[in-house]
Amino acid sequence: MVRDYNNRHALDQKLRGTPKPANADHLEVSHWQAIATVLAHAGLDAAVERALSSTPDLSLRYCGPGEWLVVSHVDTPVGLMRRLDMLCGTQAHVVDQSDGRVLLRLSGPSARTILAKGIGVDLHPAAFAHGGSTNVLCGHIAVNLMASGADVFELIVARSFAESLFDDLMAMGRQFDISSAFSE
Repeated sequence: MVRDYNNRHALDQKLRGTPKPANADHLEVSHWQAIATVLAHAGLDAAVERALSSTPDLSLRYCGPGEWLVVSHVDTPVGLMRRLDMLCGTQAHVVDQSDGRVLLRLSGPSARTILAKGIGVDLHPAAFAHGGSTNVLCGHIAVNLMASGADVFELIVARSFAESLFDDLMAMGRQFDISSAFSE
């Protein structure tokens, strides 16, 4: 028997239909992003971090000592892999995560309050400032959280947990009339 497999986004079923206008608090789901994990070789953490930070159009998210998630809004996954290989050379291992991760962007005046319902990290701007990132649990789901603006947070989650995280965030934001849509 021949089967035809279609490549679809993990949240296609949840966000099907015509886009609605965004409310003040909004959950935006990136359709496709180029995402890679970079693991520095022992003792080369600082050199790899300098190389990755030298490129302004790459978004660097800290995961742990010598480990980062790198997101590109301009590259294809193949293009990002080439750039990271050139930047890091033999100083790090680079693994494409584009098909295995989903990026969600929560924005609005209540974004911190919404996230505080499921995340056990101090999200006050003095403690978790713009550009800060860390691995956390949102409820029971492991995510990489980044403060990408004053009231904007980006969550990167494994594709297999994207639907559960989406449902949790929508439930946590229900009292704030949160809206959701794919990014354009």
